[in-house]
This record gives sequence, C-alpha cells and structure tokens, in this order.
Amino acid sequence: MPPTASARVPGVSPGQRYRMRNPTTGREVLIAAEPGEVYLDRDSDEPMEVVGKVLPLAPSTSRLPWSVENLRFCSWCDQLAQKDLNDCPTCGRRMGPPAPATRAR
Repeated sequence: MPPTASARVPGVSPGQRYRMRNPTTGREVLIAAEPGEVYLDRDSDEPMEVVGKVLPLAPSTSRLPWSVENLRFCSWCDQLAQKDLNDCPTCGRRMGPPAPATRAR
C-alpha cells in the first residue's frame, strides 16, 4: 500500500525539521526531511507521515526546538529566543548570558 500525503502539513521544504509519526504504532521522530522522499520507521519498516514542522522554521541559526526548556527572554525586546543564540532573532541585539538553571527541590 503506497503512503498517503498528510492533510495536516503541506509538502516538506529543504533544511526544515519535521515531526514524523508511524500511524500504526504512534512512534514519533524529529528529522530533517527532503521533498519527495518516503521515510520508514526503523523498527517496523512502515512509512512515516508528516504531522508537523519543528520550530524554529528553516533557515534559522538555532537547532533547538521551541520548548520551555530551550527558550529565554531577550533582555532588550523581551521576546523569546532559543538559549543557543547570542543575538536576538527579533531585535538583532546581543543578548546577555542565559540565566543559570535552577534545581528542583
């Protein structure tokens, strides 16, 4: 049975990472997908379907996905930016060092 295109997300663009899911098992992976390629689940050899683009969208200087653990606020414009960036993607100014992680008690 040939794989079907996902109705949720349009075709892939080069350099963009996507969340792919095995429709049978629900297993998900994040990969940089190429247009026209069929990606198979390495455990079951079933075709994976695209379920979403991973933020930040390509091209971005950061490779960290947008999640609470990977974001900080710019000290200049108060917008969110990934922790691995030195310059704010919104205002372009150099951000200070990220705040140290606090330990849970």
